[in-house]
Amino acid sequence: MIGIKQTRPIRRTTAEARRRPANLRYVYLLTAFVSIGALLFGYDQGVMGVIVADSRWISLMKPANSWVTGAVVSLYDIGCLIGAMSIGFLADRCGRERTLSIACVVFVVGAVLQSASYNITSITIGRVILGYGVGTCAGGVPLYVSEIAPAKLRGRIIGIEQMILCFGELVAFWMNYGFNFLETPDWWRIPLAIQVVPAVVLAIGCWFWVPPSPRWLVQQDRHQCAREVLARLHGDEAADLQMADIAEEVAFEKAVTTATWSDMFKSPVLRVTVLAMGVQFFQQITGTNSILYYTPSLFERGGITEPKTANLATGGVGIVLFVFAWFPIFFFDRLGRKTWLQIGLVGMCCAMIGITVLQWHAEKHPNDNGNYAIVAFPYLFYVFFNISWGVGSWTYATEIFPVMYRAKGNALSTASLWLSCYIVAQASPPIAAAIGWGLYIIYSCICVVAFVFVRYAMVETRGKTLEEMSALFGIESTLARKSGMGIDGKGVVVHVEATVQEG
Repeated sequence: MIGIKQTRPIRRTTAEARRRPANLRYVYLLTAFVSIGALLFGYDQGVMGVIVADSRWISLMKPANSWVTGAVVSLYDIGCLIGAMSIGFLADRCGRERTLSIACVVFVVGAVLQSASYNITSITIGRVILGYGVGTCAGGVPLYVSEIAPAKLRGRIIGIEQMILCFGELVAFWMNYGFNFLETPDWWRIPLAIQVVPAVVLAIGCWFWVPPSPRWLVQQDRHQCAREVLARLHGDEAADLQMADIAEEVAFEKAVTTATWSDMFKSPVLRVTVLAMGVQFFQQITGTNSILYYTPSLFERGGITEPKTANLATGGVGIVLFVFAWFPIFFFDRLGRKTWLQIGLVGMCCAMIGITVLQWHAEKHPNDNGNYAIVAFPYLFYVFFNISWGVGSWTYATEIFPVMYRAKGNALSTASLWLSCYIVAQASPPIAAAIGWGLYIIYSCICVVAFVFVRYAMVETRGKTLEEMSALFGIESTLARKSGMGIDGKGVVVHVEATVQEG
């Protein structure tokens, strides 16, 4: 990968000797910019639901059955899964920010192919290629922003990314709604093609402007560059303290492990791998994208048969997602990760039960005006999802891995999310066709299982620095014992500093 990773020296640009304060504005600016990748993620999550339900698209593409329609939507998730897994290699080899640039180039190719398609095969291939770019961005953005964020604001920083993701979903919903009024049967090509613009902007910005992650720079033994990036973000005083911790942790990990893929499934790392993959799997398997991808169909089965009314109600989902995405920015770090996830699951389960009851009612009373009440329950679902799982699962999965394992761990956890997303997208249409409202009973039960997982399996991480995670989960002490290092009575490694000095 010579020529791809950033190798330019990163030095202080002014000759002033004074100590620099923390620059949270710069942290927020970088977060907002790289979160264009999340905007692409959100846009593609929301754009296809209305398109595949449109009669003009169906007449052109002629999908044979609901399984084919599901494949057009869900094979995109397979591309996302492959993209997510590539993070484990690219993010360590090329750097976090250059990985996002590569992802955007692939994304543009897929978007062009998808918008120029005239049959099921070509649009599906385009969606798989585009999915690679989305999957890499979906995992790469939280990986990067978690590594530049102060520990006490990590939830807020991920929350900003999630808000921009939801803005992408909002734009997709209403762009679809507006272009749907065009008389041309090719109206859907416009919202699929227009996403090329932000992808190009992100690709250029990440290549030339966004600095490398300081933790990646330490892994590359570029300590002065890492210290300068930290100083620009958090100020000189904090940079000195953080550099000591990061350098010590990276030196320790290099001394005791080579961080291979097989290590991810061996003790002591296996525990955090299972937790990260589990929380991301539950984020999707609880049904969020079953609602998001097929909202018009959900409303139709709930008794809203007029297409434009169903599309308008679908646009309301985008508004709810965006409005309540602001909530975690201000409140997520005030409570523990586990607390928010449990609150979310209670509300999500109740919303699924509400959808079940209203679809059952519409089946028995198809012309009852009361059927319009079903609109409230997808909205309720996303209120609770956005204040909890929308931010919580990404925050938790990106923060719990030690530095050397973080890229691979993020790849596996994000791949787990896309696997569950594929299952939901592919299975929802035929299951809904077979058992109708019974689909949402299944999701209600999965919410209960997820609640048990959060309550009894997960470990609280709020307020911990990324370098403290290794000790929190017992990884540091276990690796030290295997390497013959000393451990005090409290299980703390006592020879880390010596290891750093020797390195």
